[in-house]
Order: sequence, then C-alpha cells, then structure tokens
Amino acid sequence: MKSSIWIVDFGSQYTQLITRKFRELGFTSEIMTLEDALEKLKGEEPKALVLSGGPQSVFEDTTDYSPFFSRPKLPILGICYGMQILGQYFGGKVEKGVQGEYGLAKLRTVPGFNVPGMPAESDVWMSHSDHVSVLPKDFKLIFQSENGLTAGIKHELLPILGLQFHPEVHHTVHGKDVLGYFLNEVAKLKTDWSSKTMLETSLEEVKAIKGSKVLCAFSGGVDSLVAATLTQRVIGDDLHCFFVDHGLLRPQDIHHIKLLQEKTSLKIEIIDATDMFLNALHGHKDPESKRKIIGKTFIDVFEKKVHEYEKSHNVKFDYLLQGTLYPDVIESISPHKKGGKSVTIKSHHNVGGLPERMHLKLLEPLRFLFKDEVRAMGLELGLQHEWVYRHPFPGPGIGVRVLGELHKDSIRKVQESDQILFEELKSHKLYDSTWQAFTVLLPVKTVGVKGDGRVYEEVIAVRMVNSQDGMTASLTEVPWSFLNRVSSRICNEVKGITRVVYDCTSKPPGTIEWE
Repeated sequence: MKSSIWIVDFGSQYTQLITRKFRELGFTSEIMTLEDALEKLKGEEPKALVLSGGPQSVFEDTTDYSPFFSRPKLPILGICYGMQILGQYFGGKVEKGVQGEYGLAKLRTVPGFNVPGMPAESDVWMSHSDHVSVLPKDFKLIFQSENGLTAGIKHELLPILGLQFHPEVHHTVHGKDVLGYFLNEVAKLKTDWSSKTMLETSLEEVKAIKGSKVLCAFSGGVDSLVAATLTQRVIGDDLHCFFVDHGLLRPQDIHHIKLLQEKTSLKIEIIDATDMFLNALHGHKDPESKRKIIGKTFIDVFEKKVHEYEKSHNVKFDYLLQGTLYPDVIESISPHKKGGKSVTIKSHHNVGGLPERMHLKLLEPLRFLFKDEVRAMGLELGLQHEWVYRHPFPGPGIGVRVLGELHKDSIRKVQESDQILFEELKSHKLYDSTWQAFTVLLPVKTVGVKGDGRVYEEVIAVRMVNSQDGMTASLTEVPWSFLNRVSSRICNEVKGITRVVYDCTSKPPGTIEWE
C-alpha cells in the first residue's frame, strides 16, 4: 500500500496509533524504520513526514537528519523524541530531564495560537524525560505543560511542527484535532483513505493470487475468520483451513470453531495436539520461553499435518493465509534487526517462521488494518455480529494466563474460571461493554475458609479492559454486584481457588495480558 505520509518509527509503542488516527481523519500513511526512510528518500519524497517518539535520548543519537530537514517544502511533525530531534537540529537546547512527565497531564495553549476545536487547556498523554528547554531559531512556542515545560513548537516559516505530548494516544482528548491541524493546515494534504479503500485494497491482494492453492492457519478469532472469509469469496474451495487445538483453549473457543464448521462454507479441519504442546512446555516458567515453545510446536504440528494432507489429497499449497494485523507486524518485527531503534515488547508466533520453512508464499490481506477496521470489514462481508465482536484471544491462549509453569490442573482452573466470567458477562449483558475480559491464575497461595475448615489455595485475577485497538487500554468499570457474583461463583465452583482479585491497571504501564 503506497502512502503519501511516512512515519519514521523510533521505537515508541504508540507509533501505529499515529497511522490509526490518520485513517480516522482520512489519510493513508506508512510506518518505516529510520534507515528505510533515509534510503527511500533517495528515490522518492513523501508529501509529509512524521518523526515518532522513542525510548532513547538525543544525546546518544549521532544520525545525520539533514536529508529530512534540507527539504524546505516537506511538512514535518515531530512527536516526543521527534520534537527533541527538531529542537537539537535547528539549534535549540535539549536538556536531560531531572523530573520526567509520564501519563496524563494538563496542556495549555499559548495565547495567539489556535487549533480548531481545541480549548485553551486540555488533558494530554506525556511520556518523556528529556525536553526542549531553549527554543531553536525561528520556532515559536505553541503549547506548554502544567509544569511550565515546552510542549509544542512551530516553525515561523517552514511547515514544521513539534509536540512533546502524544496526540495519537486515546487519552489525549483533543489529539485528533492537533493531528488534523498538522495534516490540513500545516501540510495542506487531501484525504485519500476510506472504508471502501480498505476493502478494495484487501480484495485486490487476494485477486492477484486467484488460481493458487491457499492454506490457512485458522484460529477462529476475528482476524483469521475475516481473512479466510474474504479469501474464500475470491478463490472458493482453493482455500483450506486447519485449526490446531493446543489444549490451551477455553470451552467457548472449541464451541465457536464447531459452530463455524456448521454455519459457514469454510473448510475447517481440527487438529488435536494437546499432549504434544503440554509435553513441550513441561518445566518452562518464563513467559517469552513459553511463547516461543508454543510457536515452535505449532509450526511442527501444522507442518506435519499439511504434508500428510498434501500427500493424501495429491495437492500442493502455494500460499499461507494469515490474519496478521498492522500492530502484529510492527510489534513483531523489531527494527533493531535492521539497525533501527525500536524495542520488542513480546514475540508473536503468528507472523514468523512458518512460510519460509514450508516454502510457502505469504498472503496477509489484513496486514495494513487495525482491529476495529477488520470488524467493520467482517460485517460488510456478512459475518454474524457475535462472531466479529468476539473478544481478542492470544495465540498462546491459556499458556500466558497461567503465570509460571503449565500443568493440567492449572489450565483447568483458568478454563473453569474464564467460563464463569464469560457466562456472567452474557447473563448481565455486559459482554459488549468490555473490549477484552479474562482470568489469570496467580502463582501465590492465600489462606481461606471453606466450610468450617482452613484452606490454603490459589488466586484468580479477573482482567477486563476497554480499548480501541489494543495499544492502550483502560479499566472496564462494572457493577460491584457483577464482580461479587463472579467472585462467589469462582471460589465456590473452581476447585483449588479461594480468592479472586480484580486487576485495575491501565495500559500503559501494564500490558493487557499478564505475560
């Protein structure tokens, strides 16, 4: 997908949200590493450039940014670290922070500057330590934080804007207004993105491989379901879906797959590999180690089954279809591998290894889309609302919801407690009021009383968050009567559990999953 706006990723965990907000405003954009942007600039030029935030310090950065800034007509937006690059390059002073600004903060607009729709004072999301203490030449101050620090600068002559806060984050109340100001008033661009563009782009990618045999690593989640449905509309029976049951699923997941087998025209075959996964995971406690083992075992199981199928049906698959989304691509492939500056938070087994090993070409028609866009596409394709709006479920499943080593009994505790949470959400008509809800088994024991006796049993944490795309998330506020009912049922019905706690941590600083 060719885009007129380039977003240079310096490692901020919010970078993909810039693209997300741009689309809401009607503009396409492309995220790339610094090295890729500098190389690409030799042959073409974007209509606008965004320098993202990042975890590093400009005091350790020796990059020559003149290829960007030597183009006087190129509109540039620097966010957080990107603003500090602007400040340093143009002769301002950047100081190491003694007191950083993190989380929600008050932003004040400097008198004389105006962003349409934005009040003089508003809430923004900060995440920085270093800051611009002396404005560079020909720049004016446009925003200040409540601590009196420089929070926004604008060049007097050139189309350059710098923001110390993150306008792309949902918590920045008028962030979209600020981004719209840059795109419309500073860069003066024309819109080029719509839901029609989104569907047409995905369909064109599938049409290009019509006549090929396509294999799908089907999970039953929104992403794989929409990808498979979209692909089948074009290639029909040339698509075959395999679902690997790794024994780390919830009761609702198996039920959902069997329902899709019955209610859709997709060819879905279930592979039961529970014992193989549990044997491979035996003795492993580290979260990243568990993810990698699950990913590797998945590949082994999947590859074996496909080879058996190809031999018995005298067919050769050409493509592997995956429901990979844009956040998966950006978060999974660290620019560090290219000499970049991003930091990998966790690995995703759904985007690595399998195509190369099986000598398959990769088909990812959703790879430029975000979760809510995929859901909208699913409804457009005629899928049932409850299928499209199922809560996200991680590839490793319960493997990352049992903290520490996995055992059949610990998996059972999460399965049973999660089923109770699911039933009560449906019963209280709260399922659609939260973006994701699940239970986690904690590796601690607490004293409790059951009957008239003392017990020493484990703890279940309930996690419920609201989010637009999984990049940021906030606590889901639910009635205490609901939590009381869930807690009471789990303690009474799940053998080995005596205490239930509610996780009220936002993302950031926490991640949505515990591992």
